[in-house]
Amino acid sequence: MRYSAFSIFTQALRGNASWPRVWRDPAPRASYDVIIVGGGGHGLATAYYLAKEHGITNVAVIEKGYLGSGNAGRNTTIIRSNYLLPGNIPFYEWSMKLWEGLEQDLNYNAMVSQRGVLNLYHSDTQRDAMARRGNAMRLHGVDAELLDREQVRAMVPFLDFDNARFPIQGGLLQPRGGTARHDAVVWGYARGADRRGVDLIQNCEMTGIRIEHGRVIGIETTHGFIRAKKIGLAVAGNSSRAAAMAGLRLPIESHVLQAFVSEGLKPLIDIVMTFGAGHFYVSQSDKGGLVFGGDIDGYASYAQRGNLPVIEDVLEGAMALWPALGRVRLLRHWGGVMDMSMDGSPIIDRTSVEGLYLNAGWCYGGFKATPASGWCFAHLIARNEPHPAAAAYHLARFASGAVIDEKGVGAQANLH
Repeated sequence: MRYSAFSIFTQALRGNASWPRVWRDPAPRASYDVIIVGGGGHGLATAYYLAKEHGITNVAVIEKGYLGSGNAGRNTTIIRSNYLLPGNIPFYEWSMKLWEGLEQDLNYNAMVSQRGVLNLYHSDTQRDAMARRGNAMRLHGVDAELLDREQVRAMVPFLDFDNARFPIQGGLLQPRGGTARHDAVVWGYARGADRRGVDLIQNCEMTGIRIEHGRVIGIETTHGFIRAKKIGLAVAGNSSRAAAMAGLRLPIESHVLQAFVSEGLKPLIDIVMTFGAGHFYVSQSDKGGLVFGGDIDGYASYAQRGNLPVIEDVLEGAMALWPALGRVRLLRHWGGVMDMSMDGSPIIDRTSVEGLYLNAGWCYGGFKATPASGWCFAHLIARNEPHPAAAAYHLARFASGAVIDEKGVGAQANLH
């Protein structure tokens, strides 16, 4: 069924009892042309674009839990393309352009809201860095506006502009940035892939990768062996463990990133805002809850839960920027497992095992990259060559030293 105002009206007349299932729940077949391991946003987008853009429909997406049960359902929903380095700007701007047409493409309401992303600065040095970033964006055709103190005050007058340690001097605004509903993105891509013949296989965990003569021939799963000509790994924080099944060691550490939601409030903030003097970012959901986050936990872990020191650090940043938040109750928090690469930038590349492809190392930036990640990974799998927008995201950069260090903190995953 194609969703439309007419279909909503007719279904309402029938008591909403005739809506069909959004996607099938098939048993795995014996073999596929392509298996995508990971049923999150990146894996589902890859399957969708393989079918839509390349005509490859004999595809299965294998997910050990339910679709979107990993980081796709555990993030703060921000979309943006306000990057600095040449390797990153084309990719994330392509992702932003895909976001802008995503709902029409998928025929699904992903609740894309281009409310604007504002990065605050608090010193002359930060102002110069924001001006440089904005200029780099504009040279690549990306929207960017450098705001002074009074322009920022007109947008968010409730902040502590005269904080003794962190006075707000201005900010860099990307008006086209914003948020999208993470669950809806997963469901939209799942529905789109299913409509094009892709098998979405839930509760099916990969337990091994079978290789013969240096080439993959399939995967071992809890549902048995499934043969495949090509295998794409899109498993986020479990990338190192999945690659190890093929004898590969990745330049990745897995860390927990916590996210937080407050109690529901009346409309307070209509943009996405980040603190320049600490790692804190905040927006407001359609339900009224403030959605915010900060730094990853400082140690490697596969646990989808957080710890108290990071909670304290994030809330200290919130209070320094916006003191009125001290009166707001925290409703819940959770953790996602981040695949932190050594330079803070992702990997979309072939591996040394023929037929095995890797989509990993997304660090904090996985959700905003979902459309372009799927598009470029599908291109790589289908044509066996990188998409121009993702050409810089190859594994060899870690051996050559040609890293894409957006934050400039070196080869330390916990600092990215």
